[in-house]
Amino acid sequence: MDLQQGEFDRLLFFEHARKAAEAEYIKNPIDADNLTRWGGALLELSQFQNFPESKKMTQEAISKLEEALEVNPKKHDTLWCLGNAHTSMAFLNPDQEEAKVYFDKAAQYFRQAVDEDPSNELYLKSLEVAAKAPELYLEIRQHGLGQQQQAATAGSSTSSATKTQKKKKSSDLKYDIFGWIILAVGIVAWVGFAKSNLPPPPPPPPR
Repeated sequence: MDLQQGEFDRLLFFEHARKAAEAEYIKNPIDADNLTRWGGALLELSQFQNFPESKKMTQEAISKLEEALEVNPKKHDTLWCLGNAHTSMAFLNPDQEEAKVYFDKAAQYFRQAVDEDPSNELYLKSLEVAAKAPELYLEIRQHGLGQQQQAATAGSSTSSATKTQKKKKSSDLKYDIFGWIILAVGIVAWVGFAKSNLPPPPPPPPR
């Protein structure tokens, strides 16, 4: 129940942040910091949506972040957020070839972020994880999603324990990559919003 309350608090915070960024955009449409905050908020909010809405909101986040880069092409936190957004899009895409395009773009943005801020450990970690992301994607697609769908329709059977075990392994992998992305974006968003006059979001729940 604490976890649910924590998630609800985060949802409220980032929804407030999105509206604040939208209002600020009307006053100043070429504020790269505000556009980055807006994109980051949308990316966070996308995690709370169903599949179609999540994909749509992530695409909207990419649009805002790309707009920020038009204002400041070397803004490393924007480049980094774009890397996360493209990673999210890859995992949301059931087509392997299309997902690969997103993974490649994500790695490119992470590399650019590192180039702009070489000592940033979060960016370096992102680049490292980006190299492993396609492998995790395949693992999830081959075992995770498939096993979950089978388990949902199979009911109880003699092989249910094996299915559950495989499902748990893949779910753990999925949780690791998504959990890391959400946590990392949350950290950057928290720093960005702290510079505004917004209250900080609640800390992520312990993993």
